[in-house]
Amino acid sequence: MLYTEHSDPQAHGDDRAEGNLTPGGITRRELLKRSGKVAVAAAVSSALGPFNIHVKAAAVKKLSFWQFYAPAGQVSSQGKWWEDMIAAWNGSHDVKVELQFVPNGEYMNGSKLQTAFASGQGPDLFIISPGDFLRYYNGGVLVDLTPYMEDAAKKDFYENVMETRIVDGKIYGLPMEVEPMAMYYGKKAFAAAGLSEADLPKTWEQLLEVSKKLTKGNQFGCVFETTPGYYQNFSWYPFLWQGGGDMVTPDGRKSAFNSEASVQALKFWQDAVKQNVSPRSALGFGGPDVVANLAAGYCAMQNVGIWGISALRENAPNFEYGVFPCPIPPNGQPKTDLGGWAFVANAKGKDPETAAKFCVWALGSMSDDSIQRVVDWCIKAKSDIAPRKSALEKATAAGGYSSGPMKIFKEEIFPTGRGEPRVPPEVYKAVSDAIQACQLGGADPHRQAAQASDNIEAYLAGYSGAPLK
Repeated sequence: MLYTEHSDPQAHGDDRAEGNLTPGGITRRELLKRSGKVAVAAAVSSALGPFNIHVKAAAVKKLSFWQFYAPAGQVSSQGKWWEDMIAAWNGSHDVKVELQFVPNGEYMNGSKLQTAFASGQGPDLFIISPGDFLRYYNGGVLVDLTPYMEDAAKKDFYENVMETRIVDGKIYGLPMEVEPMAMYYGKKAFAAAGLSEADLPKTWEQLLEVSKKLTKGNQFGCVFETTPGYYQNFSWYPFLWQGGGDMVTPDGRKSAFNSEASVQALKFWQDAVKQNVSPRSALGFGGPDVVANLAAGYCAMQNVGIWGISALRENAPNFEYGVFPCPIPPNGQPKTDLGGWAFVANAKGKDPETAAKFCVWALGSMSDDSIQRVVDWCIKAKSDIAPRKSALEKATAAGGYSSGPMKIFKEEIFPTGRGEPRVPPEVYKAVSDAIQACQLGGADPHRQAAQASDNIEAYLAGYSGAPLK
């Protein structure tokens, strides 16, 4: 079943298109009969498993696409990219796509999307991160996009970017970006505190000490996300990995969370709040919002991803800043989290086949337009690492990573990255509760790591969904 609890974020009638799904399996009559008997809570029951389309959907004229970029997003260049993409599709296809904007915080940390699916009213198209992949895959609402893709396109996506979107060799999501995490700092704030680039912290201890020097008046030294949700977990994982820790064992069958690496990472974020160098809440839409926090003077350093570059370029063009890799613990190794959003199609939507074709048309074909669309998103509309080899080559040749923070992200930070984990909601929630209890509740990190590990272990004992990654 698709869980609704959240403690927190070519359809022109052309049947010649490569990869049309084969007929067979469940009939339309049987599907409709079953659907009429399914209760609301089981609207996306995992009992049906990952959905494979075997019948052509009834004719529709419009598909809904939920996301948090357009038509009312924070960055106008990003909204324009989305609107241009939709206009290009709608201008050449009978079935149209309509954008529906959901505010960033509500999309990532709210329950709107999950509730919509549980009531049978989910969008035809939406975007998800690896962290929430299993919620929807195990709930049977993701369409297999593989039949619509050319082999060359499948190979064009980087393997470490795709592994959390693939089950049994089938692709269920097409990433539009790769988003490493790092630390941003305000150059004027550093200068005002008598600090320079030479003082950029390389260790956790140094970060806390530098933060103390930067904390004054209404300005905190640093900001970490404090709102529970997938983003908070995502931004915390690098600190866990730096010490050699993990949530689960490599085979994904047992917990690995009760470790010294977990304890020290929980304590690090706790210490930042206890020492009053990091706030108990971030401004704007939270930890991902670099404009409302760093650029506004609420903090002097902020843990945020590569998307912050485009946000500052658009909304605070005169703000002077720099970026540096996340500091590490004693004997630790540099690590970052390679997140990013992916287009997915709703298997229980109005026309899953056309929705799947749209995803591939937009991001996953070998056409020049599809590749250029990814390039434009990653270095023009937004600021990201391109998830496709062809797109990254074109973006690099165009100078997208030749200087400044983008160069640092690509050359220094991205190589230390690991794909954002995909885990079921119960595993994510156990870790989220531990982070919250320690960061804001002052709880004992040892006890919280052990409790979270026990909860993960108990859940995995009966887990039967797709493999954790």
